Amino acid sequence: MATPKIRGAAPARAGGRRRREQQRSVDSRLAILRAALTEFAEKGFDGASMRNIGERAGLHYTLITYHFRNKDLLWRATAEHFFSEINAMWDEEVPQDGTAEPIDRIRREFRGLLRFEIEHPDFHHFMVRENRVASPRLPWLVDTFLAPVMHRLIPQIEAAQRDGDLPPAHPVLIHYLLIGITSVLSSLGAEIRHTSGLDLDDPKIADEYWALIEALIFRRKPYWKAAADHLPRIAKSD
Repeated sequence: MATPKIRGAAPARAGGRRRREQQRSVDSRLAILRAALTEFAEKGFDGASMRNIGERAGLHYTLITYHFRNKDLLWRATAEHFFSEINAMWDEEVPQDGTAEPIDRIRREFRGLLRFEIEHPDFHHFMVRENRVASPRLPWLVDTFLAPVMHRLIPQIEAAQRDGDLPPAHPVLIHYLLIGITSVLSSLGAEIRHTSGLDLDDPKIADEYWALIEALIFRRKPYWKAAADHLPRIAKSD
């Protein structure tokens, strides 16, 4: 007696196979982007190699070029991916309904940035590589990511200054002060390990470092108010 055929079995298997293939493609692309971040961070754009990125990712060179036709497209995709992660983290952690005080929003955003940079220590070096005056990629970074980030953060910094929660300095300087101070564990991680033996992978170290930032920056309201008339001011550019 012939075994009855089950309708829909073949399409179901085909659909499952397509999903697995799609997932493999997503996983490969993510592995490439993570390997590219490290390669660009260590060697810069000019020194980076698509073949080396493939080796770092454990993938054949032809698969790298399948996803990204050339090094410039891969570099841009790397920036897009990791900036998207930062923005998604901020959108998730910081309420968008305006209920949080400006200083609390800034605190959450920069604590999240600290965690992100600890998880992705190559990101800071990736950015520093492009902070050469002659870098042809820096204007694109500014227009695509850095200007929108500042558009988000600078009004919060200015509001916190009006509340007396941050010092009356140029808000752009405060913005970059906070970026610098939250990137130390990633930018100077190797040096810190060699000079102190501290295990920067220990979450307690990150918590202790954030407690220092809280004490030095976010819990100085009486000081900022008292110093308001004595700190130098830089006129804002139009």
